[in-house]
Amino acid sequence: MAGGNPVFDRIDKQLQQERYAGFGAPRREQGPMGGTQAATTGYAAQDAMTAEQLNDLYARQAAGPVDTGRVTLDDVIVKSLVLFAVTLASAGISWFMVDGDPGLISPLWLGGMFGTLILGFAMMFMKNIPTPLYFVYAVVQGLFLGAFSYFLDARYGGGLILTAVVATLSVFVAMYAGYATGLIKVTDKSRRMFVFMIAGYALFSIIQVVLLMTGVIDGWGFGGSGPLGIGLSLLGVGLASYSLAVDFDSIDNAVRVGAPQKYSWLLAHGLIVSVVWLYIEIARLLARLRDA
Repeated sequence: MAGGNPVFDRIDKQLQQERYAGFGAPRREQGPMGGTQAATTGYAAQDAMTAEQLNDLYARQAAGPVDTGRVTLDDVIVKSLVLFAVTLASAGISWFMVDGDPGLISPLWLGGMFGTLILGFAMMFMKNIPTPLYFVYAVVQGLFLGAFSYFLDARYGGGLILTAVVATLSVFVAMYAGYATGLIKVTDKSRRMFVFMIAGYALFSIIQVVLLMTGVIDGWGFGGSGPLGIGLSLLGVGLASYSLAVDFDSIDNAVRVGAPQKYSWLLAHGLIVSVVWLYIEIARLLARLRDA
C-alpha cells in the first residue's frame, strides 16, 4: 500500500482562497515550526478607524492564538498524538485478532487498505470535515497496520517490525532536524514537483494492487525482490520522507499566518498519514531485502 498526502495542498489552497493575512507572501529564511517570521508584504488592507476606535483597540490586552481561535503548534502536536494513539490502539487490536484467527489477515488488510482509500478521497472533497471522521480514519488505518505488521512478523520475524518502527522514528527526527536547520528546504517549485511525483507513484501503486489481486503479478509486485523492486521501494521511502518536510512546512505556514483552529485536526491527520506511509514503505523495503 502506498500513497501520497494531499492534505497539506488542500490547506494551502483554502488559506489562499480565504486570503488570510500574509499567506503566500514572500518569506524570510525559515526555522523550526513556529519560528518563521511573517513577511512585510501581503497583509490585508484594513478598514479606516476613528481615533476613538484606535485608542480603544490599543487599550485592550493583546489576544493570543488560542483566544482568537487560531492554529497553534501545541494544538497540532496534541491532536497528532491523540490520532497516533488511536491508530496504535486499533493496530494492536487488529494484531491480536489476527493472532487468534489468522484467517482475518486478508479481510482486515484489504478492508483497512480500501477503507482508508475511500475515506481519504471522501475527506478530500469535503468542505468541512466532521471531527469524528478523523478518528474513524485512524481506526480503519490501524486495522490495516495491525494485519500488515502481523503478516510481516509471521513471515520474516527477526525483528523486522521493530527495525521498521525504529527506522521510521529515526527518519522522522532526521527530517525535522533537517527542516528546522534549513538543510532541507520546501519551496513552491519543490512542492509542485512533489505533487506530480506522488500522483504518478499513487497511480502506479493502484495499478500494481489491481494486478496483484487479479494474479497478473505476485509477491511484492513489480520487480519483486530484485534490483528494480528494491529501487521502487527506495523511491517510496524517499517520497514519504520528503512528505514529512512538506508537512512541517505547511504546519509552520498555518501557525505563522494565523489559520483558523478548525485546521488543526486536518494538519494532525495529514502528519499521521505521512508517518504511517513512511512506516509501510520502510517495512516493504526491509521485506524485499530479506527475500533478496
